Amino acid sequence: MKTITFTNIVKKVFFSALILPSSYFFAQENEEKKKFSFDGSVDAYYRYNFNGPNKNEEGAVLAPPTSFANDPGFALGFVNLIGSYEGEKVGFTADLVFGPRGEDAVFLSEGSSNIVNQLYVYWNLNDKLKLTFGNFNTFLGYEVISPTDNFNYSTSYMFSFGPFSHTGLKADILLSEKWSLMLGILNATDFTEFNPAEQYSLGTQLSYTTEKGAAYLNFIYGKQGPVDTDDATFQADLTAGVDLNEDVYLGINTTYNTTDGDGFYGIALYPQYKTSESFSLGLRAEYFNTFFEDNNVEDENVIAFTLTGSYTVEDLTIKPELRLDSASSDIFTDPDLVASNNLASFLIAAIYSF
Repeated sequence: MKTITFTNIVKKVFFSALILPSSYFFAQENEEKKKFSFDGSVDAYYRYNFNGPNKNEEGAVLAPPTSFANDPGFALGFVNLIGSYEGEKVGFTADLVFGPRGEDAVFLSEGSSNIVNQLYVYWNLNDKLKLTFGNFNTFLGYEVISPTDNFNYSTSYMFSFGPFSHTGLKADILLSEKWSLMLGILNATDFTEFNPAEQYSLGTQLSYTTEKGAAYLNFIYGKQGPVDTDDATFQADLTAGVDLNEDVYLGINTTYNTTDGDGFYGIALYPQYKTSESFSLGLRAEYFNTFFEDNNVEDENVIAFTLTGSYTVEDLTIKPELRLDSASSDIFTDPDLVASNNLASFLIAAIYSF
């Protein structure tokens, strides 16, 4: 799990595909019996700080303590290659990542050859029950690793504090046309390759979907440490989105995480407006707070506004983005490397999907 401080957040992050309604996973009678697909993306960006340093000097804070898009100047994202096979009853997904964003996304992969983001097999027992076994992206949260599935290119604090991926066994159960349930037994969060301390978590997701939107109520509970521990983590998370009309969409994510009195909570709104077939404008407005059982350690919070444009031409998407972060403590630095409580930055990203 990520360290719960603004000044020492770990940058090894998991995540990848959007959480879809559980009903999506069940085979339909009119689909092909067998199907192999291959897709993915590549991305790069340019980043500049208006009131902060733009070169890597000792003591310089170049970006908010969130995941990805943190390097100054022209920088690389990643190559994401996804192969999947869909049979009548069974199938698999192999999701591989290469590059800086991929290195940050895959747990404990820095300096290693580990490039696996997701790797799982599934079995549709019937049209109402699907079992998935292996390493899959988390069911909590609004944002994901892949820049193709996020409207904003930079990521939120709630995303960056995780969780991001799990290894285990989960069951997707279709309860009705609109309601579905997921139940899972999982390794400790972010320990996706193996289970070093023989600790497990229980996860569940209750989802409700309609033609205009969906809502997901998520829970996870279990011991999360790399060594045996008596302290269990509990996290509750609500993610929802609705089309207000043909051009306006509103998303929301709120989460609460606690381990032995320490933890974090937050809320973010994601309004988006489609101005034309090729251009949309979206805002992420987030409040994030960390808290501690020790009364001698003050809570820390941050308010962040991220305004993103999205212009699409064929399979290429260009995303200019303005971001303003304001914290309750001096977690940033100004151009003279003096501690500061705010940072204004700009980036422009290019994302190609195939």
